[in-house]
Amino acid sequence: MLSQKAKYALKAMLALADQKNGELLQAGDISEQHHVPRKFLELILLELRKQGLVHSHRGKYGGYTLAKPADTITFGQIVRIMDGPLAPIPCASLTGYRRCVDCKDEKACAIRRTMREVRDAAAAILDGMTLEQASRGAHQAEAQALGL
Repeated sequence: MLSQKAKYALKAMLALADQKNGELLQAGDISEQHHVPRKFLELILLELRKQGLVHSHRGKYGGYTLAKPADTITFGQIVRIMDGPLAPIPCASLTGYRRCVDCKDEKACAIRRTMREVRDAAAAILDGMTLEQASRGAHQAEAQALGL
């Protein structure tokens, strides 16, 4: 299940992706527009900055901007930064693998096989969706709702 932290991170990154020509967006504006607690958002943005996905600029007119083009940042990257591996159990993970202590035969384990399929399906969707694609889709849905 997606944590609230990851959901807020996705909201913040989508807000930054909507900025034209790398314009700065302040944490307070993201917080207000997307109903994200500001202190929590600041911690999330700090983590995203440490991972190289956002740049921050200090000062009265400072703020945040994407560190990479929106078409190169995937939902999967953001979710992994915030929540860790996508697999529902450690033995099904590619990046956070740990053998289950109660498993006698990992190769024959039906639970592991099924959870690998869950992980693979989630990864295919999340790694296939960039911020640019999601933002464009949101704008198209908004335009359709307005009858444009």
